[in-house]
Amino acid sequence: METITIVGGGIAGLALAACLDPDRFEVTVHEKRPELPTVGTALGMWPTAQRALARLGVLEEARAASPVIGSGSIRNGAGEPWATVDAGAMFAISRIDLLQLLDSAVPATVRRVTDNVQHVPGGGGLVVGADGVHSVVRREVWGAGTAARLTPYLALRGILPSPVNQDAVGEYWGRGDLFGIAAARTGTLWYAGYRSGLGPYGIDVASVLDQARERFAGHAPAIREVLAAATPQDSLVQRLWTAPYLRSYIRGRTVLIGDAAHAMTPNLGRGACESLVDAVTLAELLNTLPEDQALRAYDRSRRLRSQAVSGASAVLNRVAMAERAQPFRDRLLNLARRRQSRAAVVNSTGG
Repeated sequence: METITIVGGGIAGLALAACLDPDRFEVTVHEKRPELPTVGTALGMWPTAQRALARLGVLEEARAASPVIGSGSIRNGAGEPWATVDAGAMFAISRIDLLQLLDSAVPATVRRVTDNVQHVPGGGGLVVGADGVHSVVRREVWGAGTAARLTPYLALRGILPSPVNQDAVGEYWGRGDLFGIAAARTGTLWYAGYRSGLGPYGIDVASVLDQARERFAGHAPAIREVLAAATPQDSLVQRLWTAPYLRSYIRGRTVLIGDAAHAMTPNLGRGACESLVDAVTLAELLNTLPEDQALRAYDRSRRLRSQAVSGASAVLNRVAMAERAQPFRDRLLNLARRRQSRAAVVNSTGG
């Protein structure tokens, strides 16, 4: 039996443990949390992530626990739509539900260890860093220069028990801030982002909710209604961190997956998706190829693709959170909306 040590029992770590061949590998997962979290937001599952869930054998259960995203609009801060986006067959699953499904898919042969790993485990075998943006594995093996990078942005998210108002669904881009409203299994998912000097640790959720209500007071009525109903116990707040670009996700017998490899801003909603694809790709390669070949193939397959997604997410974040360039951005989007409307009228009249 070959040994694999997975540091981190989140989305990436659990998905990898669930996919590895139990007849070939002796797998240990180290996770600092003694139990799964009970509060979390919803995660959009793109087609690539849905294929990964199918490989894990939990796609149908994930669909059953999740609403279809449907369509939503990109809007200005006042709520006027610029463009409508059809999400197709994408669905939004609660992070809690996803973790529970992945946890249930892990074979009983996998050894679980509850500890806060401070150094890369020794003892030989392959080590997989699935320990998130603040990865101990990345810092220790790739060097202190690869430590997580703090962005100036704060993310605030929550769930409301009331049903989502379909007329309000979408993302609202203001001046230096954004706000999103979407459907969740238990009601309405909402999220907000803006620059903030709070934290990065020990941020009081109640105080941030008050700050957000003041900041978004002049925005669309739907935003004000959501924030008025939001409660600290059903909300999460954090400063956003990202991981630096790496020239390789492998070093010797150590490999990075998920946010440890490519933590990104959440603007494309692809962080969890890329973590699932990383895990399934690495597992399938390890299950079928010698370790050194599998690691090289994983790096070729995933590094540039995931870094491209990370870069695109960063660009979209700058556009959505524009401050000085916000008037110019809004003029361009208003112009695009008017041209689209004129084209629709021409097409409908046969002109």
